[in-house]
Amino acid sequence: MIEVRPLALEGVLEILPRKFGDDRGFFSETYNAESFAEAGITLQFVQDNHSLSASKGVLRGLHYQLPPRAQDKLVHVVKGSILDVVVDIRESSPTFSKWTSLEVSAKKWNQILVPKGFAHGFVTLEENTEVVYKVTDYYSPEHDRSVRFDDPSIGIEWPFDASAIQLSDKDRKAPLLDGADIFP
Repeated sequence: MIEVRPLALEGVLEILPRKFGDDRGFFSETYNAESFAEAGITLQFVQDNHSLSASKGVLRGLHYQLPPRAQDKLVHVVKGSILDVVVDIRESSPTFSKWTSLEVSAKKWNQILVPKGFAHGFVTLEENTEVVYKVTDYYSPEHDRSVRFDDPSIGIEWPFDASAIQLSDKDRKAPLLDGADIFP
């Protein structure tokens, strides 16, 4: 009951759950372990997170957790839209420091699967955007890391000028990739 499309970085996937609608509204199974397993995705999610960004141009990221508490993430937008960005931070990977992006929105009803070994972030494209995501390990402050959203060595093409982006203090102070703790 899901369609899976690979994106530019190996392991990063767009997932399109089916949506059934009528004049009352709609119904959708956004996650079903059996359907995901049939599509080759056999992850065990342990925590759901939900964020609301009141303004357009709120950027959250680029975040990740180091092993042994690394997380796979399944990201879904329930209201509004985001540009979701994924950066390969596996130093031994042939695509190290490369990035890919996907517009994820309530209208498109798509999701993005972000594997371990990738930094993840998004910027809101609409006001009052709500993002829900599942993770495969619990939040661990000791393993929590981030990389600057505007690191020139990565070169992410965000849809807003850096001066228009709203950041948390944590994200503003994030190190460049060259100075960050990353995956081997």
